[in-house]
Amino acid sequence: MLIFENAATEPMTILLIDDQPDVIKFLSLLLEPYGQIVFAKDGQAGVARAMSLVPDLILLDIQMPGIDGFEVCRQLKASPVTAAIPVLFVTSGNDEAMEVAALEAGAIDFIAKPLRPQVVRARVAAHLALRRQNMDMQRLVDLDGLTRIYNRRYFDGMLEIETSRHRRHGAMLTLAMIDVDHFKRYNDALGHQAGDDCLCQVARALKLATRRPGETLARYGGEEFAAILPGCGYQDADSYGLWITRQVNALRIVHPDSPTSGFVSISVGLVAGVPGEGVQPRDLLRAADAALYSAKRDGRNTHRLVGAAQAPA
Repeated sequence: MLIFENAATEPMTILLIDDQPDVIKFLSLLLEPYGQIVFAKDGQAGVARAMSLVPDLILLDIQMPGIDGFEVCRQLKASPVTAAIPVLFVTSGNDEAMEVAALEAGAIDFIAKPLRPQVVRARVAAHLALRRQNMDMQRLVDLDGLTRIYNRRYFDGMLEIETSRHRRHGAMLTLAMIDVDHFKRYNDALGHQAGDDCLCQVARALKLATRRPGETLARYGGEEFAAILPGCGYQDADSYGLWITRQVNALRIVHPDSPTSGFVSISVGLVAGVPGEGVQPRDLLRAADAALYSAKRDGRNTHRLVGAAQAPA
C-alpha cells in the first residue's frame, strides 16, 4: 500500500469535512492508501478538528448546515495554525461562479460531483506530494544554520500557537529558556570554531532529551536555547529541567575557564502552568527569563521553575 509520508516519517493526514455519511465513506475508502483519514460532519466541527490535528490536506464540502464551506475555508486561512493547509472543495455545484468563489476563499483546487475515483486520487496524490515538498522546503527555512534545530522565527510562531491552544483548552504548558554557562569565556579560551562545535553538541543533547510528540526545541540566539513542552505540568517541568542539565553535564565538554565547573554546563529557567486570559507569549518568555536569571544567580549549572500564574497579565 502506498503511504505518503512527511519528513518526520509520519503518515500524512487527510481531513474530510462533509455532512453526507455516504460521501465520507466513499472518500475514506478511496483515499485510505494515501494516509490517515479523519472526518467531521459540519463546518464548525471541521474547523475544530483542523485546529487540533493540523492535517496535511482538507477535502471540504461547500453546502453544509450551519456555516458553509466558504466560511470554513476563510476561517482556516485566517488562522496561523491552519493557513498553510491545502483545501480542496468537493461539491455538487460545478458552475464557474462557484469555482471562482472557492478559489477566492482560499481553496487550492475544486472537485465536482459526481466524483470520479481516478480524478480524485490523482488530484489528492498531486497535492499531497506538493504539500510534502513545501513542508521539506519550509523546514530548511525554519532550521538554525549551525545547530540544525529550529530557529527563533519558527519558535516564536509555535509559542504563539501553543499559548493560544493551551489557553483555549485549559491545558498545562511549559516554556524553558536554556543558557550555556560562561560561553564567552569558552570562546575566548578555545576559539569560535570550538565554540560552534560546543553549541552543536549541546543542541544534539537537548534534542535527544526533548522528543515527546509536539515538543519544540530551538536555538533562540547565540548560546541560548528554548523549548516548548505542550501538556507538561509543574512536576514534569521540574524533572525536565533537572534532566537536560544532567544530559549536558554528561557530555563532559572540557571548559578551561569556567568558574562553575571544569566542564560545559547550562542554566535553565522554566515557567509552567495554564496560560490565563490576557497572558501572552511575551509574558511567558519574561517569566522564564526571570527563572533563568535566578538559576544563574544561584550558581549556574542548575534550573529554576516558576508557575505560569506569576507571569504578568
